[in-house]
Amino acid sequence: MDQISLNYEASAGDTHKQTVSELPTEVVQCLENARFLHLATCVDNQPHVSLMNYTYLPTSPYSAGPIIIMTTNPSSKKTNNLVVNPNVSLLVHDWVSHRPPTQGRRPSGGSPGPEHRSSLASLLINLNTSAMSSISATINGTAELVPHGSEAEKYYRGQHLENNTFDNAPFDRQPVVEDGGRECFVAGEEVRVILVHIKDVRTSDWKGGVRDWVLSEGGNPVSNGVR
Repeated sequence: MDQISLNYEASAGDTHKQTVSELPTEVVQCLENARFLHLATCVDNQPHVSLMNYTYLPTSPYSAGPIIIMTTNPSSKKTNNLVVNPNVSLLVHDWVSHRPPTQGRRPSGGSPGPEHRSSLASLLINLNTSAMSSISATINGTAELVPHGSEAEKYYRGQHLENNTFDNAPFDRQPVVEDGGRECFVAGEEVRVILVHIKDVRTSDWKGGVRDWVLSEGGNPVSNGVR
């Protein structure tokens, strides 16, 4: 089999790695635009991926560095995994992810052909190649469960609840993911708050361009608002 030549740099190693004191603008924009991310945990070489609501904070009274907040059932698989192995990987992107129409219908019905496509559907499909489709970001970091009942947990839960309360009704009618029910999976009394401290990021654009970013060691966690 002939080897396909690469138009862009190979992504197996570190590509254009830069050490930075804060996340690049394009990564922050991606985190602010997207609603969900994929959280990957692993124990005993058994990976596990969860679709999650999240909240990104560049800093907080309890952390000088950028963090990502999520909530979880205390008995969930991901909770058990990150207690054993706090190293996690996150995937987030701001691409329109609805599958575009194919040339013919699949046996299941599939996407409608171009002749049945509405102008709104065409607009949404075209958005997938617009500025909205910028990058995907793979984020590596360490996760921790915020101490239950602490002021830090109260603060982070409040930030997460506010960030996932939408004024626009159609958002609330969207399918609920694992931690997407606000009252049950964010404000629930037994729900645990997960913090991910970001260590490094790999971005990839739709052309195959890859870049690596490493956060400098300055954003150490703080306790009770004091470093």
